[in-house]
Amino acid sequence: MELSKKSQLVQQVLEQHHLSLEVVELDASTRTAQEAADAVSCEIGQICKSLVFRSAGTPLLFLVSGKNQLNVPKVSTLLGFPLEKADAAFTREKTGFAIGGIPPVAHATPIATYIDKTLLEYPLIWAAAGTPHSVFKLESSHLLSLTGGQVIDVT
Repeated sequence: MELSKKSQLVQQVLEQHHLSLEVVELDASTRTAQEAADAVSCEIGQICKSLVFRSAGTPLLFLVSGKNQLNVPKVSTLLGFPLEKADAAFTREKTGFAIGGIPPVAHATPIATYIDKTLLEYPLIWAAAGTPHSVFKLESSHLLSLTGGQVIDVT
């Protein structure tokens, strides 16, 4: 089965990084962390949630373990600037993807990325791949090279 255009874009970026990672499209929804974990039969903590925030109009991407909630006041203090949850229009404009399918890569604009240190406790994780039905599995350590992200404590 041929991948959707959004999933193809993610697959192309993964290939540019010379990683043997494969985007898969599923019949089941992967829109939420729990749905994704159920669809791929893994622990909810192995799901990489992509959360878009903004600060002074600048997009920020937080890659958070499915078992965690982003502690906005703590992270805002840690980073030294206020965070505001991005709305659907801003998210789509800056990432090129709709909420529920935002991958950690292949965004429409460059986005500063922060990685939940908890994700790195799992050797293998699953991330969204452009649609609410597509994902890819990767070694958590690859998030650093794929995104150029900074590892932080988000909880």
